[in-house]
Amino acid sequence: MVCPGCGSRATGQVGPDQFYCWDCCIEWQLGPQGNQLYMIGEEGDLIPVDPAEGG
Repeated sequence: MVCPGCGSRATGQVGPDQFYCWDCCIEWQLGPQGNQLYMIGEEGDLIPVDPAEGG
C-alpha cells in the first residue's frame, strides 16, 4: 500500500479499510468517493485533512 499523502511505502493496516503511514503520520480510510485523510490529534482523535491543502 502506498501512502496517498507522501507516496511512502512505510504503511500498515490499522483496521478494516484503514491505513497508517509511518513517514508522514497520516491515517487514511478507503471509501467509495476516494481516500479520506486524517491527522492524529494529541488525544488520539482523527482530524480530517483536506488533500488540496497538502496535509
